[in-house]
Amino acid sequence: MRKYGILFILLTHSALATLGQVGGQNTFEFLNLPVSARIAAMGGNLVSIWDDDLNLTSQNPALLNSSMSDHFNLNYVNYFAGINFGSANIARTVPKFGNFSAGCMYVNYGDFDGYDELGVSTGTFTGSEVAINLMWSMPIDSVFQFGANMKIINSTLETYFGNGAALDLGLSYHNPSGLFAASVVLKNMGYQFHTYYAEGNHESLPFEIEAGFSKKLRHAPFRFTVTLQHLEQFDLSYESNTQSTTTIDPLTGDNQKKNKFEDFGKKAFNHLVLATEFVPSNNFYVMIAYNAQRRSEMKIENTGGAVGFSWGLGMKVSKFRFSFGRARYHIAGGSNHFSISTNLADFYTRG
Repeated sequence: MRKYGILFILLTHSALATLGQVGGQNTFEFLNLPVSARIAAMGGNLVSIWDDDLNLTSQNPALLNSSMSDHFNLNYVNYFAGINFGSANIARTVPKFGNFSAGCMYVNYGDFDGYDELGVSTGTFTGSEVAINLMWSMPIDSVFQFGANMKIINSTLETYFGNGAALDLGLSYHNPSGLFAASVVLKNMGYQFHTYYAEGNHESLPFEIEAGFSKKLRHAPFRFTVTLQHLEQFDLSYESNTQSTTTIDPLTGDNQKKNKFEDFGKKAFNHLVLATEFVPSNNFYVMIAYNAQRRSEMKIENTGGAVGFSWGLGMKVSKFRFSFGRARYHIAGGSNHFSISTNLADFYTRG
């Protein structure tokens, strides 16, 4: 167990120089968009499930394993305000050298009408971002696996652009029975090399520490998953640190001291993503999840509706797997995610 402890310490220590922040305070925030239908349906953060779904590796490179060899997937998301994004990935296992995967993710922000400072039209322009990734993983022993994912990033808006690189590091454990798995991952450690949005101003990347576990029941078709997001920062709220420690009673108008225990509980709960899969067979599954931070940030008081909840389903038809996921971000609507994947080895001609 000593070598596992040393590896974990190295993973954690490598993030000490990175500032953990949330809420759009970083560049290249698109890296955290859940492209896969399954990941979106499972709350947008999913770092621990151990199976043959190549899409899971976008959340944790340590999940890349030999059962994904020759797998290929495509993902597409119809987002808000005409924005579209997607990804493509392929994997291959090389004996004695480990598991490898390559792919890309893109975001297309659509067309914009341009105007100068006098309000004169300058025509239309576009905006887009792309990340090209190369991933590698290697088993440490029969139950532990380490993985790394290097991403080259480019962002373009009209004639302005920025680029950089990011690294994900993950460690995963899976029980030989296949009923339990747990992981920790450090995401988006990196640097913005050049930027012409604001020359000389290099912004931080959306670094994040996540951990989680999944448990599949032995005699029932259910898998339960718990993910802890943004472990690098306890308070995920947008309230100022200088904000008053009192609140106003809406009925009497009197000042009341905040309940410290209740305040601590709310802040801790915002780190949770809870998800359940119903898997009656290998060819069909249904998912539902709850993201506490998303609901806390995006709901409108007294009219929260289904904000923070997500759901989806998947099925296998012939040699292809199809998945659909829907995530509810706001009472005004949600996002639709579509995924298709296949094992290219099924198409090889056998002599």
